Amino acid sequence: MPYKFTFDLSKTPHHFFTEIAVASYQKGVHKVLLNTMQDIIKKFRLQEATGLNVQDAIVLLQDLIDIQASNLMMRGKFLQTKKRAVFLPHCSRKFMDGRCKAIFDSNIPSYICAHCSPDCDVNKADKIAKEKGYDVYVLPGGSCVPKILKTHKYEGIVGVACGEEVKMSLDLLSSMSVVGQSVPLLKNGCSNTVFNLETLTKTL
Repeated sequence: MPYKFTFDLSKTPHHFFTEIAVASYQKGVHKVLLNTMQDIIKKFRLQEATGLNVQDAIVLLQDLIDIQASNLMMRGKFLQTKKRAVFLPHCSRKFMDGRCKAIFDSNIPSYICAHCSPDCDVNKADKIAKEKGYDVYVLPGGSCVPKILKTHKYEGIVGVACGEEVKMSLDLLSSMSVVGQSVPLLKNGCSNTVFNLETLTKTL
């Protein structure tokens, strides 16, 4: 959890940040938009929606817009990739204790979902991704990514993570000639984190 603050956007319409990113980049006002972020946050009362102070809300909103913009710019290249994988955060599992039957394989390194809870988002995402031909990794942290990429030589990656972790990973992917698409967490923390399953499905 790289952010020094926690947030919960799970009740915010999931189209909101995508629409802001699309509009700002299409109209060429991305830099202006970032410079006037505080006004936007106040206008849309985002500090109330996120539970954050204005400065933290600015950081979060900037990251989410940058991620959506990167997704848009890299989408064409991503669709041309063939060997793909999905990286899911282990903190989105329904249970973080013995009730979760996932097995951690340190050689990969990844949890292997046991599909023990039908209403677990990781379980649902694992099934959807595998049906679409993706390899699936449930990661305890971003530090596992380089080893997996070096071992398996993926062309395309879909990563689910908090905005700051996504941005840190983009440089790594670029350096390894891997094309990435990102699904940011809507609620961060060390457990019970939330991502939008519909967004992930569309991204896949």
